[in-house]
Amino acid sequence: MGLFKNKSKNAPSMTGSEKASLNGSISNATSVYVKTVHTSPSATASLPNVALPPAPDYATDPAGYLKSIYAVRERTQVVMDLAKENKLKHFTVDMKKFEETAQYVVAIIKRDYAPDFASIPPHGRWQHFEVGGRPRVDQLMATWPSTVTSQERCRRLIDLFVVSVLLDAGAGNKWQYKSKESGRFYRRSEGLAVASLEMFKTGMFSSDPENPYQVDSAGLKKLTRDAVAKGLQVSETNPLNGLEGRTDLLIRLGDALKRKEFFGDDARPGCMLNYLLSHPSTQASSVPVIPLPTLWTVLMDGFGPIWPATRTQVDGQSLGDAWPCECIPGTGNETILPFHKLTQWLCYSLMVPMTKLLHVHFAGQELMTGLPEYRNGGLLVDTGLLTLKPDDVTRGLQAYQYNAMKEGQPNVEVVPLFSADDDVIIEWRALTVGFLDLLLDEVNKLLGLRGADKLSLAQMLEAGTWKGGREIAEVSRPNTKEPPIMILSDGTVF
Repeated sequence: MGLFKNKSKNAPSMTGSEKASLNGSISNATSVYVKTVHTSPSATASLPNVALPPAPDYATDPAGYLKSIYAVRERTQVVMDLAKENKLKHFTVDMKKFEETAQYVVAIIKRDYAPDFASIPPHGRWQHFEVGGRPRVDQLMATWPSTVTSQERCRRLIDLFVVSVLLDAGAGNKWQYKSKESGRFYRRSEGLAVASLEMFKTGMFSSDPENPYQVDSAGLKKLTRDAVAKGLQVSETNPLNGLEGRTDLLIRLGDALKRKEFFGDDARPGCMLNYLLSHPSTQASSVPVIPLPTLWTVLMDGFGPIWPATRTQVDGQSLGDAWPCECIPGTGNETILPFHKLTQWLCYSLMVPMTKLLHVHFAGQELMTGLPEYRNGGLLVDTGLLTLKPDDVTRGLQAYQYNAMKEGQPNVEVVPLFSADDDVIIEWRALTVGFLDLLLDEVNKLLGLRGADKLSLAQMLEAGTWKGGREIAEVSRPNTKEPPIMILSDGTVF
């Protein structure tokens, strides 16, 4: 049971005043997320105003709209509108727990960063590489000769970060990785980060024996599941969820990288840097200014072929991380909820090396949403803000018990289990996106931060909700440290 778990099996219906509170919060949601990434006023004073392209028109281009970053927040808002009336299909909302949830997030942030909240880094893969306080990325770059230019260093990091993110699905509670360099054991996202870094350094993803420090199409195409399993130290006694799915993603990435428009003749993820810096929408100022939708297009269209063919499609186009949701009124495409969590995780992660090494500024970062994954979403359930309805609890527990009979699967600290395409998971993820926007506003108020000093969404994810979701899971389920609702992972849903 979570630290703030509502002890009744059925969360009470909201009172009129609680509904009014949630109504007010949701009606003000636009003011929650229209923020710039946290930088000092002097750092942005000389930057030009960049006009962002509009969202594709749903009426004429439904697939284009549903693949856009704009659609994520707009479509999840429909689910939040139902939440304010407690008309959800699978969850009840107890807004009395909203303040407690915000206070918990604030306590985590204050513990680790007060009073220097400006030092909080944006959420991204870079931090996972530094588990244990070791600056592994800086140490890696220090081994490269001075003849390696800043742009090539950035390309190499983009190469590394892309494969590392694609390997970063839920690892399960049994897998661990022993670092070949330090001999220490790491688990979960950090373990996958260290493993992917050490695999990268051996040249596992490169076809050029003269340069192991790159990822290219030919290098990825030669991968096998056995090779990836060996690199990740997977065995019968050290199982990793979704190994097959992760490997297939990387192999399909090898095909996707052949698109020269984005990835050049070298067919490397890092060559997207050339495309971005030379794009007509990029402006040269005191620093390069790249519109976020330009990066989004590269990741959504360039990496589109990596997704399984079974994913939701519109007009023959695979939408990737987008799913029909039963609680949304309408039929057909009207019910589709896009999340694009992996694409957003790539965006958050890849912006960091480009910003650090080349001082690139990305205009329109406020379009990004919180990440709808099990740490952020688990926080909302463990604090009692969201409660799964009884019929779904019963169904999920039955699925857990069935899964527990399989060899190597967890069978302690029983929690409801669902597949990634189950409507429970779709609704949960939509609520996660919506409530992260509301939490950002409340967290900044509780921290007393205003104007340019406010935390960005990326900072709150890094220092508060993602970390807080993990920590409350460790307290609530100390044996497995799993979230309060488990997703049956195939290695492609994160």
